[in-house]
Amino acid sequence: MVPEGFGELGHYRAPALKDIRATTPSFAGRQACADCHTDVPDVLKKGRHVGVGCEACHGALARHADDQEKQKPAKLDPRKLCLTCHTANVAKPKKFPQVDPAEHGEGATCTSCHTAHDPMGASAK
Repeated sequence: MVPEGFGELGHYRAPALKDIRATTPSFAGRQACADCHTDVPDVLKKGRHVGVGCEACHGALARHADDQEKQKPAKLDPRKLCLTCHTANVAKPKKFPQVDPAEHGEGATCTSCHTAHDPMGASAK
């Protein structure tokens, strides 16, 4: 029952890298998303996330686009997801929106004040 390689490097299973490399993510593409989620492209056109592809945040969803019952997208945690790109870092361009999570938002989720697809737009709370 214990997978091969488990415990050799603590709880990390070294052969997992080979397993992961063997899988190919299957992307649907922005148009496939827009075909069903018709409200989002108009919001994106006006927002700062216009150049960010849907699957950059939501993950590879070709199976979901083919059959919505086959794969449900994971529920996103905005506080973690948004900070992936927007945590303050001196290596990022100064014009890129950055926050110090300890000082910004008082621990609230990002979407309690911002709209994900247009974070600085009129739809922001």
